[in-house]
Amino acid sequence: MAELRQNLATREWVIIASERARRPNAYAEAPDHLHTHELPEYEPLCPFCAGNEELDLEVTRTPTQGLWATRVVRNKYPALSLNGSISRSFDGVERTITGVGYHEILVEHPFHNTTLALLTDEEIYAVLEMYLGRGQVIAADPRVEQIIFFKNHGERAGASLHHSHGQIIGLPIVPGRIRHRIEEARRFFDDSGQCVFCTMLNDELSRGERLVAVNDYFVAFILYAASSPFHIWILPREHRSIFISTSPAALRQLAPLLRDILFRLYSHLNDPDFNLIVRSSPTRESENNYFHWYIAVVPRLSRSAGFELGSGIWINPSIPEACADFLRSEPQPRGKGQNSLLDRQ
Repeated sequence: MAELRQNLATREWVIIASERARRPNAYAEAPDHLHTHELPEYEPLCPFCAGNEELDLEVTRTPTQGLWATRVVRNKYPALSLNGSISRSFDGVERTITGVGYHEILVEHPFHNTTLALLTDEEIYAVLEMYLGRGQVIAADPRVEQIIFFKNHGERAGASLHHSHGQIIGLPIVPGRIRHRIEEARRFFDDSGQCVFCTMLNDELSRGERLVAVNDYFVAFILYAASSPFHIWILPREHRSIFISTSPAALRQLAPLLRDILFRLYSHLNDPDFNLIVRSSPTRESENNYFHWYIAVVPRLSRSAGFELGSGIWINPSIPEACADFLRSEPQPRGKGQNSLLDRQ
């Protein structure tokens, strides 16, 4: 029988449609799906490939000499304008704020045919370090209230370019959905005296059935009330409200765990499209007892329709516990080029 499950942190309900649930391996991309590692190492028309750099857009790179490992560039078609001041206008239903802020692209590697799942721990650490550094710089701008770090991988996730990259957007407001999550976390703390995310983390550790990977600093699990197949949260064990306060030691431990999670998705599901989002407190609410930053990894394996839009309740045609068990298993060759992929690890 299907059941409704509630996310303790957001208080949102999902339907786990057990009667229509598919086996976890049924969500793998088709065997003839083109994997990222099968792309060419260099693409002449790709603006993110080494040798094609648009230097007038560059913000920073590391290292500064020789072939770069990571680069940050301004988005060529930004959603927000870097220059300008905050101006608000409220006239009846017409409410506006000047669209100033940051919109940057973090190019994660010079090669066209790789992605985070295929990088080394050191390469992923360099990417995370760049995200952290740029976040700290952007947060110092008094115009910025919220920073969104995210990665779109694949067309269904919204990526317009194959080359592995993420984005950083610094907003002059705190979006309503983020404010809602903060208020729910505050309400839970007021009622119980505990951080809801710490509570979820400890419960998942004690149960174990939805865990995907753990280390001394981080815990990764599929949500009990996952809104879609293989929806994963990665939480730091130490309570921290804002991503940009993460210590170098913790960042070092995040790199191999993130690589492990993404490689499991890559190998088990044939390089699926996914979104990765860092959820963090607003820049002016840097540390508190009730909100806990985390990373959400959301493979794009199902679609929303009228019911989801009309009710706000998602239908998940998979069993979270079965998905976690599937990801914990050793990856098996399943698509073209997969043997060579496993040899690279």
